[in-house]
Amino acid sequence: MSLLFSPLRLHGLELKNRLAMSPMCQYSATEDGRVTDWHLLHYPTRALGGVGLVLVEATAVLPEGRISPFDLGLWSEEHLPGFKELARRIREAGAVPGIQLAHAGRKAGTARPWEGGRPLGWKVVGPSPIPFAEGYPVPEPLDEAGMARVLEAFVQAARWALEAGFQAVELHMAHGYLLSSFLSPLSNRREDAYGGSRENRMRFPLEVARAVRAAWPPELPLFVRVSATDWAEGGWGLEDTLAFTRELKALGVDLLDCSSGGVVPGVKVPVAPGFQVPFADAVRKRVGMPTGAVGLLTSPEQMETLLQAGSADLVLLGRLLLRDPYFPLRAAKALGVALEVPPSTRGAFDATPSWLAPGWGPR
Repeated sequence: MSLLFSPLRLHGLELKNRLAMSPMCQYSATEDGRVTDWHLLHYPTRALGGVGLVLVEATAVLPEGRISPFDLGLWSEEHLPGFKELARRIREAGAVPGIQLAHAGRKAGTARPWEGGRPLGWKVVGPSPIPFAEGYPVPEPLDEAGMARVLEAFVQAARWALEAGFQAVELHMAHGYLLSSFLSPLSNRREDAYGGSRENRMRFPLEVARAVRAAWPPELPLFVRVSATDWAEGGWGLEDTLAFTRELKALGVDLLDCSSGGVVPGVKVPVAPGFQVPFADAVRKRVGMPTGAVGLLTSPEQMETLLQAGSADLVLLGRLLLRDPYFPLRAAKALGVALEVPPSTRGAFDATPSWLAPGWGPR
């Protein structure tokens, strides 16, 4: 029996399978963060392709928290109509709609990748006045009032996400963005209660997780994405992630989405198929937290094997789904699973050509 195509229950929500669309920035929103026709086509197409969960890309909780001027945002009720339509289309296409909430921190305000990705000179914030890289602005350290504003923005965005019809929320605490930058000693040099020791560096991200969990319905799952390691000497590492996960688990977080890197530039990452799976495996087996595996996962057999080994509960697909929206349908066939196919496309997956099949007629 395939685990990849077995249901996954998280709190009161059941996913039809263990395949999810990972949040991937599209940089295609309006300049005030609204959903566009691109999103209304892009995400439902992947839902039709057979994933159990679609996680909409990093959605900024404040306008200054966008990676680019064309990121999605959920800092105003004016954003709600577009997100309601997007969640509805994802759900009707057969997947659970989820959304990642984010603040880019010191990495905010850059041009889109295909426009060079250069910093645009925005005023940015972070835990300490340490720029991400040469040419990036020096972030203004957040004081307690600033942190309170960010925390409330995450909470309000979660409430609006619920109103829009999303059934899962992921908090972005990875890749060197704001909450991630509080965790790492390479980006957090504070000398107050939010810096120094690991306990102090975890404090603000945990406060955000606690507040969102309290605002998000108890029957719906809350995910957190982390960078399990900075891949840099003196930085955040796996043992830190395990300690952080224990705290998140106690707060009621349901799944840890295990990525890595992005906190400092120029690091050497040992990229290879499944290179981040050991992080998900360690968290799941040593802490008992359900995990999501990511990182160059490209074959159904590879995904099935890692699930059977108990390394993760969910497989999150990124670039693979950008290339092939219907990968889950092909994966099911490869694993001998009879997956339900939308009637209008069923002929493409039948062994008999449609022009020979009864009722279809010549085409």
